Amino acid sequence: MATAAFPGGQRLLLDDVSWQGYENLLKEFDGRPIRLTYDEGDLEIRTLSFGHESYSWILGRLIATWTEELNIPLHAGKSATFKLKREKKGLEGDQCFWIQNEARMRGKRIFDFKVDPPPDLAVEIDMSRSSMNRMVIYAALKVPEVWRFNGKTLRFYRLNKNGAYELCERSLAFPLLPPADVLRFLLASETTEETTLIRSFREWIRKSILPAWQAEQGHGKKQKSKKKDENGQGS
Repeated sequence: MATAAFPGGQRLLLDDVSWQGYENLLKEFDGRPIRLTYDEGDLEIRTLSFGHESYSWILGRLIATWTEELNIPLHAGKSATFKLKREKKGLEGDQCFWIQNEARMRGKRIFDFKVDPPPDLAVEIDMSRSSMNRMVIYAALKVPEVWRFNGKTLRFYRLNKNGAYELCERSLAFPLLPPADVLRFLLASETTEETTLIRSFREWIRKSILPAWQAEQGHGKKQKSKKKDENGQGS
């Protein structure tokens, strides 16, 4: 057993922890601002700093604003626990969302891996980096996309066919949203109050993104209509 302190947060590392012991701790810490990461007997208990929670909140708001402006269906799971007993792995992300699979999760308040899809997108705030490889756990949970922000850089990762994450330039869930622009607004939160920041992000979407998005959506509808007419004429 070992402990180590980080600015604004602490972590406790345990080994040889049973699955039942992990589940008992999940119940014990339920509702507290603590992250448990479990991987085949290794367990990390980590507290969250103020900066960590602040960035998580802002990034979640940016994603919600993006989907609202582009009318993209969204189901949020925030920092829910995801665990697989057969893989002996589990964790809580900082934010998680269903986008492509929103319809399958709509209205649900209980998640079950036996019938429900994993989140389409998970968000990791790495202000105090975990001592465990959380990306391996996300891969075992088959989360298609993970965003990682360390206070200075933001990177998007996609799960490839080999079951490993690779860096990508565009989001799988939000192809029109470059990481550089998300990062720009995240870093602006250091000098701009949040209401003004979100308003600025919304205005940027409407000016720089929405026209291209609407044109793309309109083109898609025309193509579908054209194909429908062709099929109708050929029958």
